[in-house]
Amino acid sequence: MSDSTTQTELLIEAGRTERHYWRDLWRYRELLGFLAWRDIKVRYKQTVLGAAWALIQPAITLVIFTFVFGKLAGMPSGGVPYPLLVMAGLLPWQLFANSLSGTSGSLVSNTHLISKVYFPRLIVPLSSIAVALIDFCVVLALYAGLSVSYGRLPDWHLVAVPLYILLTLLAALGAGLWLTALTVRFRDFRFILPFVIQVGVFLSPVGFSTSNMPNWRLAYSLNPLVGVIDGFRWSLLRGDQPLYWPAQIIGLAIIILLLWSGVWFFRRTERSFADII
Repeated sequence: MSDSTTQTELLIEAGRTERHYWRDLWRYRELLGFLAWRDIKVRYKQTVLGAAWALIQPAITLVIFTFVFGKLAGMPSGGVPYPLLVMAGLLPWQLFANSLSGTSGSLVSNTHLISKVYFPRLIVPLSSIAVALIDFCVVLALYAGLSVSYGRLPDWHLVAVPLYILLTLLAALGAGLWLTALTVRFRDFRFILPFVIQVGVFLSPVGFSTSNMPNWRLAYSLNPLVGVIDGFRWSLLRGDQPLYWPAQIIGLAIIILLLWSGVWFFRRTERSFADII
């Protein structure tokens, strides 16, 4: 009498896990944490200055914008020290730009995982946001130092900052999901993104207050970061930069639309990622 061995093969086909996708997203949360921690360690590995690099770019941008908009253009700051006005705008912009850069290239940089192992691919762009949050905390420390030096510490308005951080991340995630899915098919988007970010910093009110352009303020609000930047300034500058509510409402609606459409497009193209990569 011979022993017989029964082998069971598990075949995962595209679409077989559709019903359990969001449940799997929670089940694989440890993988999300692992990927996030890996990206954080790789970010500053073998660098001399380490996390100080996160301060260099915003510090240089702060000096340039303060000189160009504050000194040369002479734009009013509403009684707020101009460096604080610029820094309060740089905080959400840096968070958005770094999150967008991380999410947009996340799939291509993790091809070894995507082509071999099953897991909800949405974990990859989500994990890339962790590095942007670390950089944000470093830049936030720079703002704290500036606010102390100018004697303008935040007050109770500060409680709204987590809300605007969340809105910034959702806007970056929505746009990033579009870009990372498109980058898998068309690698040209890797070269387009740096240009978009370079132009975007000037199309957003980082170096000036939106109250300086009253005739264009409503149309300008179609940029969802306008409402976010205004919200950061309102929160950090003790309400001295009043909120423009149409920008808040329009920005929120656009962010929701961007996030919904980004998730929809990502999920629609996700099945073919392993084949294309």
